[in-house]
Amino acid sequence: MSTNDSTHAPFPGHPGAARRVSDRLPVFPWDKLEPYKRTAQAHPDGLCDFSVGTPVDPVPALVQQALAAHTDTPGYPTVWGPLSLRDAIAGWLGRRCGAEIGSEAVLPTVGSKELVAWLPGQLGLGPGDQVAYPTLAYPTYEVGALLCGAEPVAYEDVSELDGSKVRLLWLNSPSNPTGRVLDADALRRAVEWAREHRVLLVSDECYLELGWEAEPVSVLHPSVCGGSHEGLLAVHSLSKRSNLAGYRASFVAGDPVVVAELLEIRKHGGMIVPAPVQAATAAALADDAHVAEQRARYAQRRSALRAALEAYGFRIEHSEASLYLWATQDKPCWETVAELAELGILVAPGDFYGPVGDRFVRVAFTATDERVASAVERLKR
Repeated sequence: MSTNDSTHAPFPGHPGAARRVSDRLPVFPWDKLEPYKRTAQAHPDGLCDFSVGTPVDPVPALVQQALAAHTDTPGYPTVWGPLSLRDAIAGWLGRRCGAEIGSEAVLPTVGSKELVAWLPGQLGLGPGDQVAYPTLAYPTYEVGALLCGAEPVAYEDVSELDGSKVRLLWLNSPSNPTGRVLDADALRRAVEWAREHRVLLVSDECYLELGWEAEPVSVLHPSVCGGSHEGLLAVHSLSKRSNLAGYRASFVAGDPVVVAELLEIRKHGGMIVPAPVQAATAAALADDAHVAEQRARYAQRRSALRAALEAYGFRIEHSEASLYLWATQDKPCWETVAELAELGILVAPGDFYGPVGDRFVRVAFTATDERVASAVERLKR
């Protein structure tokens, strides 16, 4: 038999092939939730899905109009996007975040999750490097490290980290899953540590517009960064503030040297936001009224769910911002997931976000008003 026979040499990616990338990754968390989702779907009054923070409200009309007006774009768009888009991003960062930044220091991305997952590899990190992220965190920070062969390291406080090994430090404020907000002093200490150790600090600020009991601050604000963006990046998304999860509209901004390097890499990889989405992004960032309207919707849903959960016996911790309530009954999270699934309510177990979350659940208030009202009634019963 030939040594090239397929039984001896599996194609890359096939079972048995050496160094499959998927072998380095954890089980996709949401697959574990499927049995509980089936239970919840069987409830006579239907499923109330609070497990994933996906928008359910309409895309603002002005954004739809901007998208439609740019559908006749047969040519290739650019990775960097037109100056009008970059000016809109820089303008929003100045208006909303107090960041003095030029259009050369911003870059549109194909959704923020894509950037989180591929940033360590695009920056050249690999074996021997550490990527640090909070102990309770969005799982893709860890995945981004694993994809490039770097070592993922969870931290409670940045001072715990080995500055000689960490190459990339993730912050996340407001936090997913906890809704915790880091104040300017905490952010400033992280910036000082990162600069002392020559570590690139990347701040995931996708929920910055959604502060409820605290006012989130950007790492690019002068009170945090001292007026210099050296060694800093901030990641922002329009998925939550503008209901554009389906558009994959987001951007990264900060250190112009790092942004320029990312631009070159992403040009080679063809990581391009479609031209109609670029136009829609600019329109969304220029308008604050629709954001205020969406915040009001979420505020009502948050208030109703929080009151019902607390009356049922939950304790809510943090949750001062973002689209989630971080809730516990002081028992294992999967027991709580199962209990709520019997009521037709689906939530995310806290251990999806790290072992220290194993007695919490994350409750997203991104469902419709009708589904929130239905869940509130079931919890009352």
